[in-house]
Amino acid sequence: MPFSKLGLSQAMVDGVKAMGYIEPTPIQLRAIPLVLEGQDVIGSAQTGTGKTAAFALPILSKLDKHEPRPRVLILEPTRELASQVETAFRDFARFTNLRAAVLYGGVGYGKQMDALKSGLDVIIATPGRLLDHMERGTCRLDNVKYLVLDEADRMLDMGFLPDVRRIVEKCPRERHTSLFSATVPPQIETLIKWAMKNPQTIEIGARRSPAETVKHVIYPVAEDQKSDLLRELLERVNYESVIIFCRTKHRADRIAHLLKRNNHAVAVLHSNRTQREREEALKGFRNGRFEVLVATDIAARGLDIADVSHVINYDVPQHPEDYIHRIGRTGRAEATGDAFTLMVAEDSQHVQSIERFIGSKVERIKLENFNYKYTALFEEGKPGQPVGYERKVKGVRLSGGYYFGPAKRRRR
Repeated sequence: MPFSKLGLSQAMVDGVKAMGYIEPTPIQLRAIPLVLEGQDVIGSAQTGTGKTAAFALPILSKLDKHEPRPRVLILEPTRELASQVETAFRDFARFTNLRAAVLYGGVGYGKQMDALKSGLDVIIATPGRLLDHMERGTCRLDNVKYLVLDEADRMLDMGFLPDVRRIVEKCPRERHTSLFSATVPPQIETLIKWAMKNPQTIEIGARRSPAETVKHVIYPVAEDQKSDLLRELLERVNYESVIIFCRTKHRADRIAHLLKRNNHAVAVLHSNRTQREREEALKGFRNGRFEVLVATDIAARGLDIADVSHVINYDVPQHPEDYIHRIGRTGRAEATGDAFTLMVAEDSQHVQSIERFIGSKVERIKLENFNYKYTALFEEGKPGQPVGYERKVKGVRLSGGYYFGPAKRRRR
């Protein structure tokens, strides 16, 4: 079914046509008619399925023409996601006089206040900066007719839910509300019951397993050899681009510094970086100036980063869903990719949770000719221990079947 048959305004149909879109994705096909009808919507869909257009196109169709007070509020967990959504809104609305602006922290207030004074139809914001503007009296929400809570579970993980509730309380009770979330934990269910009216639920391609195009494996290693194994993997693997996920901002900075000393072109992405630094990191990684991006989970969801050949979990994610999102950064759009996870003894419980979540055991392997120190993880497969190791290397039973030869990475 073409976009022209979904009930969108002609300006929106022209907008998507100008962007090169021909047919709606499944999430768009199901969500657009519901939003146009005025029904609250709960949407669950993976990154890259066109989720933003699913709520942007019908909302912009309903706005018709510019008015000075904001009628649409989109809440996003991170600055990067807010910027991407604002860009999408501008592209979709190119044949209208509707105005949109983004509000986020890490930058000055001047341009944002100027945009608010000039009159906006759409505000895309992170919760903290929006509350700042509300407390300053530079932003009012009493005319909001459309509220979108995007990546709700991510906002929960980042501790934003109390701020979200404060913001929603300032919006009119009579409004349309959409919520998009990869998972719906109890706190989000509570938010849904409080903030939404008889919502319709759409679930598209909910993924509990990695894409078939992604080869993912685990490298057991002693804690004090993690960084050595990481450097060795990068030396041996023939990669185009790689994202390395770390659990903390401090760890990400340390790993980035280590790799820079080893002559890798490295960018860093986490919430302590300035907005300019984050934008430069993403731009440089996308255009090939940086071959390695070291990041926290800020880069696991939503960000538009294509053609990533490898993902390395330097730290095992603590939530199974984050494992799927992280390794989903590679193998996108049916391309192949590889995902490696470095596992130390204290990660065992988290790895078991991941394997239960995806319904299969992830292969444990050992890098050839790497001088491993002993770790209790190498006892897997022995009597009374979990099965998983098959080949003998230096007297320890280890898994085989997926070794990397001496091929060096390609220099850009």
